[in-house]
Amino acid sequence: MDAKLFDAYNHCDLEKFGSLLADDLEFYHDKSGLSSGRQALVEGVKNNICGKVTRELVPGTLEVYPIANYGAVEIGVHRFHHPQDTENVGEAKFIHLWQNKDGVWKITRAISFDHHGLAK
Repeated sequence: MDAKLFDAYNHCDLEKFGSLLADDLEFYHDKSGLSSGRQALVEGVKNNICGKVTRELVPGTLEVYPIANYGAVEIGVHRFHHPQDTENVGEAKFIHLWQNKDGVWKITRAISFDHHGLAK
């Protein structure tokens, strides 16, 4: 699910990206605070991310644990860079709470934290 979500994020496929988010999504970001609702996050990605930032998962950091009668929690570290430049500009940790409802997976809660630049 991580690959599907961030493929859409990196290619600015907002319809696909939004389809993986719950309507009542809560997104907590250590720098910008709380963003409530799917549409708010999709608009944020459209206005601030599309064509400006690319995300990649740091190899070996992804952990996924089942949550009984709900779905799963995903934890990892990701890096960001400008699309025209492969040099990483930042890194952060993330937690995604995925709900599996009738076989459809959606993120209901997301936390992105410990954002920091990388030494050159």
